[in-house]
Amino acid sequence: MIMTSQTESRHTEPRDTSAVGKNPHPRSFIGTAMRVLTTVTGSEFAEKYKIREPINRIAFQGTKTGFQTLGAANRAFKAAQGGGSGQAKRLTTAPKDYFNLNPDDEQQMIAETVKEFAVEILRPAAYDADNAAAAPEEILKRSAELGITMINVPEEFEGAASERGVVTNALVAESMAYGDMGLALPLLAPSGVATTLTNFGTDEQQRTYLPDFAGENVPQSAVVIAEPRPLFDAFALETKATRVPSGYRLNGVKSFVPAAGSSELFIVGAQLDGRPALFIVESDTKGLIVEADPGMGVRAAGMGRLLLQDVAVPESALLGGTEGEAATVAYRDVVRLSRLGWSALAAGTAKAVLDYVIPYVNEREAFGEPISNRQAVAFMVANIATEVDSIRLVTLRGAARAEQGLSFAREAALSRKLTIDKGLQIGLDGVQLLGGHGFTKEHPVERWYRDLRGAGIGEGIVVL
Repeated sequence: MIMTSQTESRHTEPRDTSAVGKNPHPRSFIGTAMRVLTTVTGSEFAEKYKIREPINRIAFQGTKTGFQTLGAANRAFKAAQGGGSGQAKRLTTAPKDYFNLNPDDEQQMIAETVKEFAVEILRPAAYDADNAAAAPEEILKRSAELGITMINVPEEFEGAASERGVVTNALVAESMAYGDMGLALPLLAPSGVATTLTNFGTDEQQRTYLPDFAGENVPQSAVVIAEPRPLFDAFALETKATRVPSGYRLNGVKSFVPAAGSSELFIVGAQLDGRPALFIVESDTKGLIVEADPGMGVRAAGMGRLLLQDVAVPESALLGGTEGEAATVAYRDVVRLSRLGWSALAAGTAKAVLDYVIPYVNEREAFGEPISNRQAVAFMVANIATEVDSIRLVTLRGAARAEQGLSFAREAALSRKLTIDKGLQIGLDGVQLLGGHGFTKEHPVERWYRDLRGAGIGEGIVVL
């Protein structure tokens, strides 16, 4: 019989202590973690939520899940004028002279409470959200209460961050995906936008947008990189940006956008003079059209496409405000941080598969004994456990290096490779271990398998 060192339970998860730690900081994330705890106490929400159409925003046409709409934000981002220092705020890095596999107390608290929220709120809602190819509006509204975006907004903008928290973000993504990757995406996407603005935005861009990400009404938003074409290369974009007297004009099609119909802000990747760059685009900009685009996996995220048809944005929309090498460097780092984010999501979902199949193979009997007594079954479970750790440790190592201001290109590439190869194999083995049950929707493993396929092709969205 396959044994574990923790007591297996659907709703009581073992404490995970294999993350990369960081030094405690006087200005901690404890306040944010307590906000998460408060959210978890309302778990009866999981029993009474209803799928609702986003009010006054999405015009549905055709099929149940098909829509096409002009972006229509219900908030006005007021461009910051004067009053600032002119110097963008950057979170400090914290170089360390040791490698510690244990998260500190604050990281552990945040990871555990996010996982509790994911298991008690997201997982029960995942089946219906997957069928509807949309996240419940109530869950999207609850994202601000989690305080996830606040930990990436500098204190100068009423956030809780005083130094970069890439490892903490990785732990949050992993814990959220343990509940459901599809629902995790639209909840984490605004945090990715806040991170990108904090790391690479100008002073004016930060003062215009970041205060909204530290408030109670966080705008649904996403970093948009992917394009709907075979062999997509994130560094050879077909979406083009051209200069015009008033700024830039964007043309192209972007895909894999979570909660696309209800989003108010996008950071869009486009090719400018042969170099990739990022542009801030508000959803009510003329020429921006949103289409539903549900796929095989991560369906609960409500994936959509952006059709950019002569979308005019001002000069101030260029992230970082500088063309050329600086814009390319920012874009490159965003892509790498995003790949670490997808790997963290894959680690969380893969761990969910492992924790689900172990009690199943121990309880399922064939020929008068648990099927876990068969070597083929035991070896398959052991392989899943090994590969979960491989994805997780490489991802956290990359996150730790990024947090310290060191090069993490190698780790980002390795984590993506592991996510593509091993993440997919974990999902496939999970389905196989359940036999005929693995093919049915009675068990969540088939959904996790589909989501793990999506993690291997995703670009953008979750930026650590």
